[in-house]
Amino acid sequence: MNACSIIRTAIVTGGAGFIGSCLVRRLVERRFRVINLDKLTYAANPDALASLEANERYKFIYGDITDHSLVRRLMAEAKPDLVFHLAAESHVDRSIDEPGDFVRTNIVGTFELLEAAYAAWSAYPSDKRDAFRFLHISTDEVFGMLGEEGDFNETSPYKPSSPYSASKAGSDHLVRAWHNTYGLPVIVTNCSNNFGPFQHPEKLIPTVILKAIAGQGIPIYGTGKNIRDWIYVDDHVEGLIEAAEKGVPGETYLFGGRSERTNESLARSICELLDYLYPNSSGRSYAEQITFVTDRPHHDFRYAIDPSKSERELGWRIRTPHEVGIEKTVRWYLDTPGAFLRSAGELERLGLARAKSKVRQVR
Repeated sequence: MNACSIIRTAIVTGGAGFIGSCLVRRLVERRFRVINLDKLTYAANPDALASLEANERYKFIYGDITDHSLVRRLMAEAKPDLVFHLAAESHVDRSIDEPGDFVRTNIVGTFELLEAAYAAWSAYPSDKRDAFRFLHISTDEVFGMLGEEGDFNETSPYKPSSPYSASKAGSDHLVRAWHNTYGLPVIVTNCSNNFGPFQHPEKLIPTVILKAIAGQGIPIYGTGKNIRDWIYVDDHVEGLIEAAEKGVPGETYLFGGRSERTNESLARSICELLDYLYPNSSGRSYAEQITFVTDRPHHDFRYAIDPSKSERELGWRIRTPHEVGIEKTVRWYLDTPGAFLRSAGELERLGLARAKSKVRQVR
């Protein structure tokens, strides 16, 4: 994305989150004027954007994407060239306990954004209308579960397993409907598991790191054999920008790291790295702290993405090998005291209350 005389405007929803903040930083670097709309839920981290506080091309707006008046006014006044929609409730375990929050944010919020974007876009002059893009950032979890072979691609059927993935699937369908019915130039992206600096501690990789150095048990679901494909967050963000610049409206692009790992093997590799970078005072390996805990309800066995279309049509490539990204991430957590202002001891197990209730009812 080359610097140009005309500074374009991008609205990023959820820009204080893990992926969103990385995207915001990158867009500002590329001389975009960026408006970040975020309601600062538990998963937000304003520290990730501290470097932009004095930057005249960055503006933060506190607000909820389900707020009809706010979203309409923002779109009408900002007249964005791009909208990157990342705001979402995204934790599977939380969706099991509180599914209503996921329906409201992920489905109703997406509807409000689409309506506001359509109203603003409809009033644009033809050249600005042609250049506008609405990017909807989704997840591989909408496709459900893979067996031991095969990968998800852009034509994979939707088979969501959790309230989280079902709500994201619903939002994906809404976005495509606004393209097919109203002509809004949308692009949908799906990605595999992201990791990197500033990720919330409830996610697997930060949990392993923080629990390990706190001397606590490192919880791994079930047998630890569930498989995920991992992508370093910077590489995913580059893909989003490439999709905005080169993507075709109405199309879907997938981003994956071509780096499948079982949850157990990933945890052990992090422990091995910690053994080298931050040796345990007891002299024991951190891997000895790994414990297997009760699995989450209907835990999908495997996710994997085939990013060939993005490579072929967008020229996107993975730039960060998995081992390099993991080391960068571990070093960041070690070098950032009080990362996310939560200690490992405050990490709580979620997603079991309703599951236990269901078991009691069945019995």
